[in-house]
Amino acid sequence: MDNPRVEKVAVVDEVRERLSGSTASVVTEYRGLTVTELAVLRHALASVGGDYKVFKNTLVRRAVAETDHAGLEPLLVGPTAIAFVHGDVSAVAKALRDFARTSPALIVKGGVLDGNVLSPGDLTALADLPSKDVLLARVAGAIAAPLQTLAGLLEALPRSFAYGLSPCSSSARRTSRRPPLPPRPLPPRPPPTPSGAGRRRARSRGAATSESAETDTAADASAPEGSEAPADAAERASAEE
Repeated sequence: MDNPRVEKVAVVDEVRERLSGSTASVVTEYRGLTVTELAVLRHALASVGGDYKVFKNTLVRRAVAETDHAGLEPLLVGPTAIAFVHGDVSAVAKALRDFARTSPALIVKGGVLDGNVLSPGDLTALADLPSKDVLLARVAGAIAAPLQTLAGLLEALPRSFAYGLSPCSSSARRTSRRPPLPPRPLPPRPPPTPSGAGRRRARSRGAATSESAETDTAADASAPEGSEAPADAAERASAEE
């Protein structure tokens, strides 16, 4: 018959090895869960970096004694199982919370993270946090945004410097700084000069006017002083008759 003491020592060593290789540990009470439900829970925890296993409380107490996980000892009451976390603590806490919503028999008692004891409220708060990948993506985005802006500014500096050295840009800046000149007054427009035909018609009209004036002057001069016009004499003769 095998020595039961040797088996117990092997279990204690296994628990210590699991605790030392994990980033955190969570103690739960599984009373009332069926074998099928336990299998589903193990699968859900394994997908997020958790290893769920049942150990005797007495052996776990020996394993955590005088270690960083000694805070688990008060939680080792009743049928308990330990979830050893090898990844994101918040992801494991979220998987336990989601499973407890559909299977209320699962009770999360608490845990230990980096030597600090976690209460059930602390684990609930961790479950509400985004996953590690999401947090890293947000941090990377917050860091990359100013770097992208700085890269854009550095890329624009050579173009601005080259534009400032170009002759066209210098002349354009001098032209833009020069005040506009006042508008110059237009010279008076000379009267239109008549064409050749117009000058000939004007001379013809002037000659005709001169001839008419000379004829009237000659007629007035040839009439004797005191004589009357034929029309006036005829009118006077008819009046006498």
